[in-house]
Amino acid sequence: MTSKKEQAAYTHGHHSSVVNDHARRTANDSAAFLIPHIKPNHKILDLGCGPGTITADLAALVPQGSVTGGDAVSSVLEQASSYAASRGLDNVSFQTVDGNDLPFPDDTFDVVYCHQLLQHVKDPVGIMREMRRVAKPGGGIVAVREADYAGFVFYPAPPEIRRWAELYQLVARANGGEPDAGRYLHVWARQAGFTPPDQITPSWDSWRYAGQRATQFSLSWHGRILQPGFMGTAVREGFSTEDEIRSLSEAWKKWGETEDCMIVIPHGELLYRKP
Repeated sequence: MTSKKEQAAYTHGHHSSVVNDHARRTANDSAAFLIPHIKPNHKILDLGCGPGTITADLAALVPQGSVTGGDAVSSVLEQASSYAASRGLDNVSFQTVDGNDLPFPDDTFDVVYCHQLLQHVKDPVGIMREMRRVAKPGGGIVAVREADYAGFVFYPAPPEIRRWAELYQLVARANGGEPDAGRYLHVWARQAGFTPPDQITPSWDSWRYAGQRATQFSLSWHGRILQPGFMGTAVREGFSTEDEIRSLSEAWKKWGETEDCMIVIPHGELLYRKP
């Protein structure tokens, strides 16, 4: 969901197995730490917005304001625009952007938000610096939320799923990302010039998927592990073979069919107010 300048390869890709899963996300489950700070007249930027479900939820919270959804992939922006229209929202727009060079003047937005973006880019500090630049002074908010893959908890945790977790770390870094981005947000904020430190509020939260939602997540990985961003990189770099990746794909499907299957996905969060 970022430009070629920002990433070598998007590990998850934009296959329907990925985009459909992303479209299940909401502001309540992905921006709960931000929602109490949003005012009805706020102007918001959702950077790396993907299929736009969170973007639309944010737009519904600012009836006197507006939301801009930005992404580098035009196909997901088309889906996002259609979704917003289906909800009757007329205060949201979408455009292609490069997170390292945002096409907005300084001090434009009351809130600048990104979710599951920084883990996939080469220069997260540069993007956070740009987010700060376009936030308004005098209390404008920069809010970021990223998963931490090393902290995933699975039940059950068969060897195949543990092997997937090991491979994901290797593949994501080979693609130029940082799979454990959640734990680095406070460091990247300091490096990006988020001062003074007392305006930075870090927090942690998690997704817990069980039942049907765990099955949906398993089927998503059943498909996305076979895409070039994962399988292509794993094979090219010598981390795995096509046969092993295909067996792990089937293992994901089997895991999702297991009674009581459950996954916990921890997230680092950071909210900053620009002086």
